[in-house]
Amino acid sequence: MTRGIAILAAATLLAFGLACEPHGHRPGLWLRGESIHTAIADWSFSDAFPEITVETRTWYLLPHSVTTASAVSEGHLYVPSVYGSSAKFPEARFWHRNIARDPRVRVKVGDRVYDRRAVLVNDPAEQEAALAAFARKSPFWRDLLAKPDSERGTIVLLRMDDPAPES
Repeated sequence: MTRGIAILAAATLLAFGLACEPHGHRPGLWLRGESIHTAIADWSFSDAFPEITVETRTWYLLPHSVTTASAVSEGHLYVPSVYGSSAKFPEARFWHRNIARDPRVRVKVGDRVYDRRAVLVNDPAEQEAALAAFARKSPFWRDLLAKPDSERGTIVLLRMDDPAPES
């Protein structure tokens, strides 16, 4: 009896998870779509999409995916997060804690899913160039970046690089 309930629960979770991509502020599980395994030299095609989704790896083996903004600078794809003034990376976001533990992610742009490696951007020049790309793409970012630093909160940028080669 207990084994039957466990199998039913697992089957329900699996069925729910296969149909449970993130939507708006609601996180999801697995991303579905055509898997692309080639390197991408220029992500400018992604600027046609107001939002993308990022799937991270949790410690308990179920993926956690979120909807986020994105922008392209010098061919690289960036995703942001805005933290309150006292919040720190990665503690303030579950998906950031996942990335800090395991940077392997999947990124969905349109109907295609790409294996990537999330890299925290610390270089001020790279941050400035990426934020300028966000400002060109979206009025939200133009307005946010026009505010004084003290009113913006902390902006965290992640660059979505090619996956690390398997060793």
